[in-house]
Amino acid sequence: MSASAKTSRFHIDGMDCAGCAAKIEGAARRVPGIDQVSVSVTARSLTVEHEADARLDTLEKRIRALGYSASRISANETRADAESPCGAHADHDACCGHDHGAEPEATAFDEPGADRAVTRYRISGMDCGGCAAKIDSAVRRVPGVDVQISVPNRRLTVQHGPDMSPAPLEKRVRALGYGIEREGDDGSDASHQRDAGDQDASPVTDAASHTAEIPWYRNTKLVTALASGVTLALAAVVTAIVPGYAFLWFGIPTLIGLVPVGRRAVMGAVLAGTPFSIEMLMSIAAVGAMALGATREAAVVVFLFLLGEWLEGVAASRARSSISALSDLVPKSAQRVEADGSIREVPASTLRPDMTVLVRPGDRIPADGVVIEGESAVDQAPVTGESTPVRKQANDTLYAGTINGGAALRVRVTAAANDNTIARVVRLVEQAQESKAPTERFIDRFSRYYTPGVVAVAVLIAVVPPLLLGGVWSDWIYRALAILLIGCPCALVISTPAAVAASLSAGARRGLLIKGGAILEALGGIDAVAFDKTGTLTEGRPRVTDVMALGDADEARVVRLAAAVEQQSSHPLARAVTTAAEARDLRVPAVDRGETLSGEGVAAELNGQRLFLGSIAAARRRAAIDADTESRLERLNDEGKSVAVLLVDDKPLGVLAMRDEPRPEALEALADLKRRGIDTVMLTGDNRRTAEAVGSQLGIDVRADLMPEDKQNAVHELQARGLKVAKVGDGINDAPALAAADVGIAMGGGTDVALETGDAASLHDDIRDVGAMVALSRRTLRNIHQNIGMAMGLKAIFLVTTIAGLTGLWPAILSDTGAAVLVTANALRLLRVPTTAAGQHRPERVSSDAGVA
Repeated sequence: MSASAKTSRFHIDGMDCAGCAAKIEGAARRVPGIDQVSVSVTARSLTVEHEADARLDTLEKRIRALGYSASRISANETRADAESPCGAHADHDACCGHDHGAEPEATAFDEPGADRAVTRYRISGMDCGGCAAKIDSAVRRVPGVDVQISVPNRRLTVQHGPDMSPAPLEKRVRALGYGIEREGDDGSDASHQRDAGDQDASPVTDAASHTAEIPWYRNTKLVTALASGVTLALAAVVTAIVPGYAFLWFGIPTLIGLVPVGRRAVMGAVLAGTPFSIEMLMSIAAVGAMALGATREAAVVVFLFLLGEWLEGVAASRARSSISALSDLVPKSAQRVEADGSIREVPASTLRPDMTVLVRPGDRIPADGVVIEGESAVDQAPVTGESTPVRKQANDTLYAGTINGGAALRVRVTAAANDNTIARVVRLVEQAQESKAPTERFIDRFSRYYTPGVVAVAVLIAVVPPLLLGGVWSDWIYRALAILLIGCPCALVISTPAAVAASLSAGARRGLLIKGGAILEALGGIDAVAFDKTGTLTEGRPRVTDVMALGDADEARVVRLAAAVEQQSSHPLARAVTTAAEARDLRVPAVDRGETLSGEGVAAELNGQRLFLGSIAAARRRAAIDADTESRLERLNDEGKSVAVLLVDDKPLGVLAMRDEPRPEALEALADLKRRGIDTVMLTGDNRRTAEAVGSQLGIDVRADLMPEDKQNAVHELQARGLKVAKVGDGINDAPALAAADVGIAMGGGTDVALETGDAASLHDDIRDVGAMVALSRRTLRNIHQNIGMAMGLKAIFLVTTIAGLTGLWPAILSDTGAAVLVTANALRLLRVPTTAAGQHRPERVSSDAGVA
């Protein structure tokens, strides 16, 4: 692609199966200037890479001609709340009382100049591209404005002169039958907005709930299926009472379904180059059956096809709603703290970084942020899957959508609504669903030959027996028509993406972020996992593990005096000492004349006594240390611990040992991987003695003293032995190794690094999630194999029985639409993935965001 190439994403209403996706992809590839096309049925999205001058309006017209609606998705939007009431009407009847045209191309505004201003509006009742087109056309007639419309966010953005009155613009929008409400640029409500207490009644704030359930009478596929089914039942009753005219009576339900299906078949063949689409095969079979006088069977086949299409859409919507439900976790309103200290209720969508909000006990947190005042236990299960609350205090990080416990918190907002953790997770999963797994790519290639092959078999079945064996033409043509229906690969093609989408959604809801089907599939084949040490297998911060009191001193005095010496230092070991004093509730005295001695330790004075806390070697130079103490010091060194000796007036008073300890769950995580047949190794830049001490405690192979490039080489060495390797780290100092591994897994507690680095990430910052990801992958692969087996097995059975004359048209259509429903339903079982290990049997813990615990 050229330097001027761009990427655009569209939400496609009415795309519910692999056949729909194939037609849309074919149509998109025929538009000049479009280079790459990616279609996701589960996300109902189309992504195209195109030249800057590509005619995207032509693409939208082609999609509409196929019977679908395309609405543009801007870079920072998610489709979580975009299930439109028009979403089910692939044929675009007048279901909403307004036409359905193309949504205007959304182009992001540049920063306005001094003579331009930007105003944003919330539009209620704008549910599809046609609505957007009408609003766009009306607003553009106001002199001096530029317009951008987002259907997913129901937002109208207008760039205009600073003196423009909003009244004419708002009047035009209301005249079209839509509600319009201005959003304040500073995050506050505009002067003409409703008071906070009235917002619940606002049609604008109800916009999201408006789309939660599509009324059955607006669902074209369901209405068509019901009309066909009812008229089919009436035809059966009438012909049973009054024999005769069966062709007429059963022709009515056949035509009710055949007209829209046939239209899609023709448009798919002309615009998308898909002559063997399910609609085309279905139409040929139904018309052929009517020509042979099998009108009753033609009507049954059409009805079953329509019913199957609707059921496929229901199943696909359920898979989509699993991840979409994440966005519903964020509350609609927030308690914003004003500059004068007053509290004002505002829409959560208006919050911006550096604003302050009050989160009351029991409230959902309205935005990502940092605690600036208060302490409370926060239930993070809705976002991370953790089953127990996490204690949060000053400087700790909070996620939007999590639930505050029993105390109020004041929180500084760190991310806007469209960039909080939930929004980024939803975007990541939607993009991951567009990434095809190797199995899916193979099935796609296979299906391109499967359908033409079955059509060729149908032609042979229709022609050869009558010509060479003297068979009855009508009998063999009938069998050939049934074989045509078996030739549709929808159930086969959907078998993999349905399972992948369900697994990605289930994982995301439990804090396991996997970036695509290829990564999900690769996780199941991992043979070895290479772990970073610091912050991955260990807690990432040293803590005091041993306190030895010498002579007449006690442990409390040793810790208190050591903390007094270290209280002015920010060194990690110093923080470990002061934290140990805080944990023991010790009162730490203030010292005089504190001094850091380079390479030795820290010295100070307290009430005329000289205090020194430093290394063993430095202590030996200042005081005599007896043999028993030397032996104990050597033992602590051998355990890989950092040892500090406390001297008072040049006499040993005590010893403190510190180490970055293994995570409590590390042993369990490594044992879980071993049970799954996966080897483990630690790759660390720490010194060998410390690394081997941790490795022996955890029972893991160790490679120490490694630079970042050495870790990368170690991964390559494992791969050279024929192993599939996953690398687990924090995504910062081991980025080369993460990139070199077959799968890079970033641990980071939901930070930007964890979300953006590596192929997968854990929101829990819990290494047991590595085993959970492997388990999810293997469960998904089993599900895919089951789906493929069901799809191919049913088709093989009905192919044989059809050729033998044992089954006819309606069992043949069941072999595809029925199999597609079964395959999708089986894939949806993956949404019930067991809770991850990170969320089980854990007491309330203290967040580590603020410092050493």
